[in-house]
Amino acid sequence: MALNLNTLAAVKISRFFTVKKLTWLFALIAIIATASAIYNFNRIQQIKAFNEAIGEGKPPKSDLQSFEAKFATAFWLAKNERYKEATLLFNKALNGATTEQKAAIHYNLGNIFFLRGLIINGTSMTVRDEAEYLLRQAKTAYLQSLRFDNSNWGARHNLDRLLTMLPATPTPGVGESDTPGLIMGNIPVGLP
Repeated sequence: MALNLNTLAAVKISRFFTVKKLTWLFALIAIIATASAIYNFNRIQQIKAFNEAIGEGKPPKSDLQSFEAKFATAFWLAKNERYKEATLLFNKALNGATTEQKAAIHYNLGNIFFLRGLIINGTSMTVRDEAEYLLRQAKTAYLQSLRFDNSNWGARHNLDRLLTMLPATPTPGVGESDTPGLIMGNIPVGLP
């Protein structure tokens, strides 16, 4: 009786896998594979055109609202010394960005502020406050980048260089007049 059940199962399976059904199944698989190959080829061409456009500084024709398009455009603007527009676009790209993307954005914002501060630093005394402001903004951006991605050695290096350039932040309530050595000097008072 066990032999009959095995034979019945084999007959049911052989009815399910007829030549006609297998032909239709393989034809459907071939159509799906062909459609997938065409879609992937088209997508690869779009990505190639996107990368070429970004490399030449032109607006891409596809993926206009993607993070990569916003980031690449902002980076190109910064590279071409259009810092204010780049800063605005980087800040706009922060919306919906991942943690790694936010770290990269803040790193680039820090670079923009750092470069702007270096450009105007020392040209005249009237811009000293603006340069210090820009360098402090760069410091804030680098620290924010390191909060998102602590392994960013570029941000660490730039922050280290920046900290050597910034003046020390004075402690509230402690000025030069509060330091006894500066007021009295090194000469003891009252001794013969």
